[in-house]
Amino acid sequence: QERISTVTPSLPRWAAPPFMIQPLSATSRVMKIGLSPADDDVSLMDMSMTAYWKIRARLLRVPGVANVAIWGERLKMLQVQVDPDRLRRLDVTLEDVMAGTADSLDAGLLQFSDGAVIGTGGWIETQDQRLVVRHVLPIYTPEDLADVVIDEREGEPLRLGDVATVKYGHQTLHGDAVINDGLGLMLIVEKLPWGNTLDVTQGVEAAIEELRPGLDGIEIDSEIFRPATFIESSVDNLSSALVIGAILMILMLCAFLYEWRTALISVVSIPLSLIAAGLVLYMRGATINTMILAGFVIALGDIVDDAIIDIENVVRRLREARKLGSTKSTGRIILEASLEVRSAIVYATLIEVAAILPIFLLEGLSGSFFQPLALSYALALLASMVVALTVTPAMSMIFFRKPSSLMHRESPLVAPMQRAYDRVLSRIVVRPRRAFAAVGVTAMLGVVALPLLGQSLLPSFKERDFLMHWVTKPGTSHPEMVRLTTRACEELRTIPGVRNCGVHIGQAFNADEVVGIDFAENWISVDPSVDYDETVANIQEVVDGYPGIYRDVLTYLKERIREVLTGTSEAVVVRIYGPDLEGLRTTAEDIETMLTEIPGTTEVHVDLQENIPQVQVEVDLAKARAYGLTPGDVRRTAATLVAGEEVGDVFLGGKAYDVQVWSTPDTRENLTDIQNLLLDTPDGGHVRLEQVAKVEIAPAPNVIHHEATTRNIDVGANLDGTRDLGSVVADLEARMAEYEFPNEFRAEMLGEFSERQGAQQRLMLFAIAAAVLIFLLLQASFSSWRLATLSFLTLPIALVGGVLAAYLGGGVISLGSLVGFLTVLGIVARNGIMLISHYQHLEQFEGMAFGPELVLRGARERLVPIMMTVLTT
Repeated sequence: QERISTVTPSLPRWAAPPFMIQPLSATSRVMKIGLSPADDDVSLMDMSMTAYWKIRARLLRVPGVANVAIWGERLKMLQVQVDPDRLRRLDVTLEDVMAGTADSLDAGLLQFSDGAVIGTGGWIETQDQRLVVRHVLPIYTPEDLADVVIDEREGEPLRLGDVATVKYGHQTLHGDAVINDGLGLMLIVEKLPWGNTLDVTQGVEAAIEELRPGLDGIEIDSEIFRPATFIESSVDNLSSALVIGAILMILMLCAFLYEWRTALISVVSIPLSLIAAGLVLYMRGATINTMILAGFVIALGDIVDDAIIDIENVVRRLREARKLGSTKSTGRIILEASLEVRSAIVYATLIEVAAILPIFLLEGLSGSFFQPLALSYALALLASMVVALTVTPAMSMIFFRKPSSLMHRESPLVAPMQRAYDRVLSRIVVRPRRAFAAVGVTAMLGVVALPLLGQSLLPSFKERDFLMHWVTKPGTSHPEMVRLTTRACEELRTIPGVRNCGVHIGQAFNADEVVGIDFAENWISVDPSVDYDETVANIQEVVDGYPGIYRDVLTYLKERIREVLTGTSEAVVVRIYGPDLEGLRTTAEDIETMLTEIPGTTEVHVDLQENIPQVQVEVDLAKARAYGLTPGDVRRTAATLVAGEEVGDVFLGGKAYDVQVWSTPDTRENLTDIQNLLLDTPDGGHVRLEQVAKVEIAPAPNVIHHEATTRNIDVGANLDGTRDLGSVVADLEARMAEYEFPNEFRAEMLGEFSERQGAQQRLMLFAIAAAVLIFLLLQASFSSWRLATLSFLTLPIALVGGVLAAYLGGGVISLGSLVGFLTVLGIVARNGIMLISHYQHLEQFEGMAFGPELVLRGARERLVPIMMTVLTT
């Protein structure tokens, strides 16, 4: 900020002061608010002033708001629109008009004019007080400014109004906004990276309601884009799932345990573990989101297992002690029973945490997305372990003091289940070959299905906010963009369930969207009550009805993910590097053809880097010298007449109004008008622009992209839904390998697939390290390399079910699926360590000889906890 402040005074006077936007994240946009006139008395200029000076100023005071950009803003200003014919007839130069206008104001911006020097007014001293002298500017309206004298002709004053039309107007538009079916303003509220979306949204909505009574004549639509709705819906859905799951879990515990004390201890332990994990997250400054809730939901099965293992062992030991007439105290028996399973619980928890360690080591977008899930899952497991080793024994001491509390009524579900399991398992133990064959066949099916699975980065999110990029040919005019987007909004709003439509075109002041007037984004929100897939299909049908325009239909999250990865919104992006533009364009066309021929692709296009018509003015030095002009003189005068220049400001009612010198609109309508622009000469005369310069329409590149000093161009495509991302990219890479690029040209793949491949490689690399750690933990738990190896080798078999489920459920495996596999791996390792530890306990502490009887008993006693864990998960 300090460096910007030092540079600002040296910038050209036509440059607006630099504005440094607050820090923003990739998903910083929290709300898009549409403003449209409710009656004809409210003009867009007046509404723009209200939006900037009142609404924007109030919203910036909301905690967490970083910026409020206004699309379609028309800055109300005093414009002095000079008429070149009147200038010539009255022998007045453009410089006279600019200097006269600037000198008449309090603060002129022409650095070498008298108006640039602002006097303080001074003061006068009396006998007992000092009186400050203040000069009040008498210019309030265009009529006042038009009455300013700039010269004298034959004893008569020559006023600004004699050589120019003085009126209220607005700046040239580099962007605009369409709200529903007409022009309006779109306010885009952006939050700080650490701001909470729900809190900021609620604060903005409260501020809007506070302002609403004073905004007569303005219609406000604050639901064009509201990501808080998706967050609220997701949290509500997950919360409902959590509550329903908890209720089902309680019913399941009661059904399996069939004893209210045991069930109550388990039921208390489960929320206590989640609350403890939540407190840790709160102390770390985290907020509840869908990924954290998902981690808690996944951890429920393991939390149940921790609670059941401890309480079940305590109850069994108490019953055995009472049956044998032991003289040990209840507390001593509970302590010994808890110590028996302590080692298994600790190692099982550590193994599950080790299984998800690769997720913590993911980088970039994938890491940011999945790490909250892994963190909440790990915290819930660790909290559950602590609760199982402390709270569960303490509650057991409270509830099982009396011998009558140990009266056992077995669940009617358990006995039949154990008998059936005994029959099946006894046959397998005696004749294991069939079981081995079945496992082998299942494993082979998984191995065969794995290469057939498609690949994607993240699953699709059913958001209710959609955006459509609307990109026309470079050079498209502002009126044409407004016409196209307004028509699209009218059609989209006829679709059942589409509540509103807002479009922002081009750029806005103080915004981070640096695009041309040919770029627009159409935003709509869909009512939750309508069928999602049908509505999306209808939206796509309307969008497809605009050929010749690059357009797509995306949800906000998907668009942001792609934008972060590649700077574009396409699923597949090929970036081509090369030294010259023509070679880049030719190569890009070849890649475009290649992509079009690959099944499953749609919306294939080359980045819009092409030649556009441009009015070029090249000064003829000899001709200009004959009139005493330099190229700089020609450029400055022509720029003022065509683009306008601010020469000062007027301050009224706490607001600043620019004062701009421009030309009348009919002076700058076409090429002939530009050729006939009148330039001032040093001798007080005038000369037409075409007399000193060549003015013609010539082709010129609309944009040139560089990366590390190398020019590049992108070829992008989306998927039509018939094939997965991985197979499309595989076909493309195979074809590109056969393509012969020109010398010094190269291409690289960007987009979702590249991010997924990078994340998958990192995940697999760290998964190997996690597997080694799990193996070492198994050995430490069993104190046997043989048992550790046996348990470890069974782990991949458990993932076969997930692979087959993914194959049958759509045939696509996302990065989220890989994360799910890691959690399943931890759960399976947990079940294995608990089962083998129980076998060891039966052999070492209960004197059973190792054999079929021990295997059957241990498996039978672990059946209920395993079933409850599986059913809960």
